[in-house]
Amino acid sequence: MTRRAVTRQYPEVRPDLPPRSRGVIALLEENCTSCMLCARECPDWCIYIESHKETLPPATEGGRERSRNVLDRFAIDFSLCMYCGICIEVCPFDALFWTPEFEYAEHDIAELTHERDVLREWMWTVPPPPALDPGAERPKEVVDALRAAAEGRPA
Repeated sequence: MTRRAVTRQYPEVRPDLPPRSRGVIALLEENCTSCMLCARECPDWCIYIESHKETLPPATEGGRERSRNVLDRFAIDFSLCMYCGICIEVCPFDALFWTPEFEYAEHDIAELTHERDVLREWMWTVPPPPALDPGAERPKEVVDALRAAAEGRPA
């Protein structure tokens, strides 16, 4: 009440965003397996994924051929997206991330559908995860691995 209001000139002075603010969604393409979970769970159906199966030769002689999905297209239509974050939460492979980037306005609404090359470029703006609480317990997996290493057996 006793402080004067300060007007910040936005284009010249970028705002200080809160640490968990939601901007645009970025794609870490190497982690995407084309499982389609994000597209199926999206309430707005704004994620478009196209893929094909690729057959891999057997890893060892006498082994079976394997097949894997290869990502052909990954696009998000930000004119439909409501930024709920369900796609990020359901991704079991950590391929989608929030970025603090919010300056992606377009003159034409059709240009708000961003393909994987643009989503990949936004990965550079993803902040690092917060540091672990120094007083917190170690994860069970880490404790088990350390115990196994001390006993001289594989984890």
